Amino acid sequence: MTFVKIPCLLQNKLMLNLRLITENSKGCLPYLQCLNTITRIAIMRWFVIFLIGILTASIAILITIAIEEISKYKFAFLKNCVDECNDNKCLFKTYYFWLLFSAVPVAFGSFLVVFVAPVAAGSGIPVIKCYLNGVKVPEVVRLKTLIVKAVGVVTSVIGGLAVGKEGPMIHCGAVIAAGISQGKSTTLRKNCKIFEEFREDHEKRDFVSAGAAAGVAAAFGAPVGGALFSLEEGASFWNQSLTWRIFFCSMISYFTLNSVLSEYYGYPGQLSYPGLVNFGKFENLDYSFKELPIYMIMGVIGGLLGALYNHLNYILTVFRMRYVKHPVARIVEAVMVSCVGVTIAYLTTFIRDCCPYESSDAKFPVQLDCENGQFSAFWSIWFQTPESCLRSLLHDSETIWNCLTLGLFFIAYLFLGCWTYGLSISSGLFIPTLIIEMIPLYYSKFAIVGAAAMLGGVIRMTISLTVILMEALGNITFGLPLMLSVMIAKWVGDIFNDGLYDCHIHLASVPFLEWKPPHFSYTIFATEVMSYPVVCFKTIEKVGFIEHILKTETHNGFPVVEIKEGSFDNIHTFGTYKGLILRWQLIVLLQHKVFEETKNDEMLALKDFRDSYPRHPTIQQIHISPHERNFTIDLKPFMNPSAYTISQRASLPRIFKLFRALGLRHLPVIDDKNSVVGIVTRKDIARFRARKHGRYGLEELQVSVG
Repeated sequence: MTFVKIPCLLQNKLMLNLRLITENSKGCLPYLQCLNTITRIAIMRWFVIFLIGILTASIAILITIAIEEISKYKFAFLKNCVDECNDNKCLFKTYYFWLLFSAVPVAFGSFLVVFVAPVAAGSGIPVIKCYLNGVKVPEVVRLKTLIVKAVGVVTSVIGGLAVGKEGPMIHCGAVIAAGISQGKSTTLRKNCKIFEEFREDHEKRDFVSAGAAAGVAAAFGAPVGGALFSLEEGASFWNQSLTWRIFFCSMISYFTLNSVLSEYYGYPGQLSYPGLVNFGKFENLDYSFKELPIYMIMGVIGGLLGALYNHLNYILTVFRMRYVKHPVARIVEAVMVSCVGVTIAYLTTFIRDCCPYESSDAKFPVQLDCENGQFSAFWSIWFQTPESCLRSLLHDSETIWNCLTLGLFFIAYLFLGCWTYGLSISSGLFIPTLIIEMIPLYYSKFAIVGAAAMLGGVIRMTISLTVILMEALGNITFGLPLMLSVMIAKWVGDIFNDGLYDCHIHLASVPFLEWKPPHFSYTIFATEVMSYPVVCFKTIEKVGFIEHILKTETHNGFPVVEIKEGSFDNIHTFGTYKGLILRWQLIVLLQHKVFEETKNDEMLALKDFRDSYPRHPTIQQIHISPHERNFTIDLKPFMNPSAYTISQRASLPRIFKLFRALGLRHLPVIDDKNSVVGIVTRKDIARFRARKHGRYGLEELQVSVG
């Protein structure tokens, strides 16, 4: 039987494509035909990027229109209830309806998250960061996750929670990218038999990076910011060609959403709605040199408030993990937060803050006990979506807001926003955080800088956040105040704790690798980090032994060694290193019964390894007869003979940089004689995390990394 040699990690894309050409042709092809096939694959890659941009924008459009239409009917009904009331007893009727219209959608959205797709909770940015970092997060890019995410964010916003729909768009874009690029749906059990060349981890992660960038572009109308976000917060492994594809994907998403929403809002052909967040048009954002110290002070305040916000949310999240474990309890908590928000809003009935209609563009002004021609400014804040609230705070007349109104709303929204993030619902963080710091400020330009400082203090993004806000504002000249406030907010916040996304990643005990190794780790060596003993396979191994190991071990990578007959290996080594083979490759070999004793002329093609990607069968699903257990498999044609290795004397920073820069999952440790002495996995190095005063803490991480 003749077999095709399959590289284990499939890192060399050019050789991979040439091998595919040879398989399809059953012979050697002319150079020109090979080049044409490679060009075709490159064109397909750009076409997939184009589809990702359009579909991500389409999901954003559907979410926006659904929220706008449902919210319109909700607030119109509640306004009519208030207008028909003449006393406080009648207002209780409005309160009950308000509770109903908030609790029911939130309960439904939370139910979907808890029982259908738990990974769809929150904004999804932390799990996408982990996925792009090389961590295998279960169900993170599944179709059902996309559906629950989209429906859940609609129910969360119309339920009146302190959330935004922008963060989840990043997760939605990532799921779309993962699905489209594979040309198949394992959930629907549908294989379109297209894009088979991209059914491989590295290709898939590149497309997911583009999908995340398209989500940012759709959310904020910021194609450049989307590409920078994917670089700063998402993709762990970068190259120039990937940069161009990601920017193209962001541009397509931006243009598609802008075109459709401009038509929806009655401005066809004007392209006046570039993103889901519309800050509106600003006539004057000029600033002077003497204002720069004010912006710097605002950055300090934003960093302090951001650190406080993250600390409070950390405490709440730890409390949830310990005491709110039952699925029903998590749904009840989400409904309770919704009811508390409605109750706080209702209690503002007793605050008299009347203002004339001419001072605001509120869609649903409520008169309450104000005189004719006036309405309650406080209730106008609650009777609109978070995005509309953001525009009101930026563009309404300064005379509409008094100190009491802004102060109370600031406290309420800070409390509700902090409590909401981490609930079992689909929710975004950007808009609530922007609103919180914008509330106490009267003038638009100071409100914008304050919002940027607060957001920077919470999520600790610098470059991409500044560019995103500049593109969303449509004003490049206002970049310096934004840069100052965001940078200072990050510096101040980092003194106290990590960004909110990083806090949640650490709480989940995910083996996430930071950009740099822990400080003071140069005295830790490979022998202290590696896993020992190592499960190895010989170059020609018995089928029964392979089956036994795959059933009893959870490891996903195994060194292939050669043990010479008559040799006396050191007790601390496991044979001469020859290569590395992965669990799923062994399963495919067992599935196709590639045994030495049953050789024939049929070839095992690369397509056979791709057909079941990404969900390969488990070893329990493979039937091996007792007779076949005595057969052998020659692993040499299928292992990766050039996989990276590390010396047993290498330091932890050296190992860390190899994993981080090359996207490795396994790194065999060898001695001077090229004998295997151990193996380092992502979990082994992710356990080392720097604490204050240079101390290190070890914890057993629970998420599978493969």
